[in-house]
Amino acid sequence: MEERTQAYLRGRFGDHYRRSEFTPPPDANEREWGFIPWTDGPGETMVRHRSLLDLGELGEFLQRKRPKHVYFSAGRYRDPSASSMSAKEWRSSDLVFDLDADHLPAVELGEDSYAQMLAKCKEALLRLLDFLENDFGFEDLTLVFSGGRGYHVHVRDAGIQQLERDARREIVDYVRGIGLEFEQLVDEEAVAGTAGRSSPAQKRTLSTEGGWSRRAHRHVMSVVDDLLERDEEAAIERLREYEGIGEGKATAALSAARKNYDQLAAGNIDVHPAFFQIAKPLMTEVVAMDNAPIDEPVTTDTNRLIRLPGSLHGGSGLEVQRIERDAIDDFDPLVDAVPETFRGHDITIEVTDGGPVELGGDSFTLEPGIGTYPEHVGVFAMARGRAEKGPE
Repeated sequence: MEERTQAYLRGRFGDHYRRSEFTPPPDANEREWGFIPWTDGPGETMVRHRSLLDLGELGEFLQRKRPKHVYFSAGRYRDPSASSMSAKEWRSSDLVFDLDADHLPAVELGEDSYAQMLAKCKEALLRLLDFLENDFGFEDLTLVFSGGRGYHVHVRDAGIQQLERDARREIVDYVRGIGLEFEQLVDEEAVAGTAGRSSPAQKRTLSTEGGWSRRAHRHVMSVVDDLLERDEEAAIERLREYEGIGEGKATAALSAARKNYDQLAAGNIDVHPAFFQIAKPLMTEVVAMDNAPIDEPVTTDTNRLIRLPGSLHGGSGLEVQRIERDAIDDFDPLVDAVPETFRGHDITIEVTDGGPVELGGDSFTLEPGIGTYPEHVGVFAMARGRAEKGPE
């Protein structure tokens, strides 16, 4: 990035901060703070081990320094400005989750547009919230668009503040479905034996109430509904895709699904041995579809620095934006996170990496060379390394 581009962005970041108000996180004085300034050269240097006392009033600090990135710690400390983690004396930590579009299995890098990547990331966020709210019962959640490629969730319930890394890793494993076995989800209940059997039979069910069992049952019913919508030949062909299922077992499983739909809907997956054999491999599909592919090191790290809501992301020019829970469905990061400071003006940039840009509710095509574009598009292109500041 050329010097004039850095100077322009730094100045406009400062203009944004002069127009903005900031709400620090709870216990802001007990957290470590860090920031990355605009510097020459390809590398970035983090300035960290600062307390809020060192920085001063948050709004004034941002207006004065006009940093490229701003962070605060998930952890709370006795002395947050100490130069080593041991000297800080850890007290507690929020539970932080990070979803990054670049790391999602559903995202096709090089194929998906930025907008498509963020849309898939929001789908993963909604799955994560299902785990946090319904499986764990967490209530104190702060949702944040990262300003870049994804979303953060800060959990501040009192019950998680003292969790060590190993306990946090167990939460990670749960929401990612790591080590999950089908047998763990199935409830077995002895029922009266049928004629000719001296011992009770076992009825195996999936809970429809919650947790991974509910997700597995939901997927089973989705597969059943799909089968029943097909004709006989297509349904049997679909069932034969499962390992160990020949035409005979496929026919028997399909017949059982048709005759026992209400039992299946109630959670009974033991309507026929052939059907139960098919239900088991569905577990792999459930984990792939319903897990929340979070960044494990972020959640297990009690000292992690995370972006400050309200600050600007130096790699996009978008705002790191807090989102109300009931607004998440309608939230469009490429519209709602565009700072008002950068709207309503045109600037000249020199495009070095042309191509499409979707931003502010419109689509643009960056043409290589010098051109004039809405400022929010120009800031985005410069921050992403796709353009330099052009002459005025």
